[in-house]
Amino acid sequence: MRNDFLINTKSACILSDKVVMATAKGTWIHQPTLVGGGDRTASKISDADRMANTKKLLDRAIASAWHTVNTDRRPPKLTPIRWVWRLAGAYHSSRYTSQLMEEATKRFAASGRQSLAEWATQKAREEAGHDRLALLDIQSMGYNAEAVVQALTPSAATAFVEYFTQTVRGTNPIDCLGFFYAGERLGTFQGEEYIQSVEALLPPGTHATRWLRIHSGVGAEVKHVEEIVKVVTYLTLQELTSIVKACYETALLRFTPPKEGYISDEELQNVLKPLKLNTSLRV
Repeated sequence: MRNDFLINTKSACILSDKVVMATAKGTWIHQPTLVGGGDRTASKISDADRMANTKKLLDRAIASAWHTVNTDRRPPKLTPIRWVWRLAGAYHSSRYTSQLMEEATKRFAASGRQSLAEWATQKAREEAGHDRLALLDIQSMGYNAEAVVQALTPSAATAFVEYFTQTVRGTNPIDCLGFFYAGERLGTFQGEEYIQSVEALLPPGTHATRWLRIHSGVGAEVKHVEEIVKVVTYLTLQELTSIVKACYETALLRFTPPKEGYISDEELQNVLKPLKLNTSLRV
């Protein structure tokens, strides 16, 4: 994460009570100055200011997760075979998105939350086929993509999907907005420079950053973040608090290194070597 994201996250809440976030490192509280209903102050606050404050609140949840994890452990240096490992994780992370958002659509609609149902429907449509992009990227790397994702299932991707499922199927699917905000907001920090640095590591003629581009700052992530903020801004305090919590917990998953450690280069080589394709089959 960029340092400016971590330091520019002090904001006022936008609802008529306190939003309290308890973390492993302590507790932070937002005491609002902006309230809804008939309050005179609220009538003077522009929609843009309300949305800006909402965004800052969600960003602070992500920053708090970063500081909570506070680890010196870092992923091994990126190499071509480790890019295949990450693409396998991308596949597993994307595989159930549309299906789960279709479930969220039904639950929102059943509770009379039409605007939320429309957002979930749009999200299901936008995310459709992204797992196939990851497979195409793996194939472009010269491997049997279907075999690779059967052989490699990063634990981080499994935990990510399990939490996503929980947010959709829990007491209130509203939590999935926090899940998506954290993931898509972090994606906005991966720009063209980072994408090119990945491409520079790969063999010439390899087109294996399709999934990354879609989920980066040069793709649709900035727009998606804005859409979530617009939806969240006018929800109730209880709903906002739940979304902030889900945002924080999702970021914790993203920042926490795997308990079992990172797979070694030797292990990766042993798995991937038999799955190599004839180079003419790359796409």
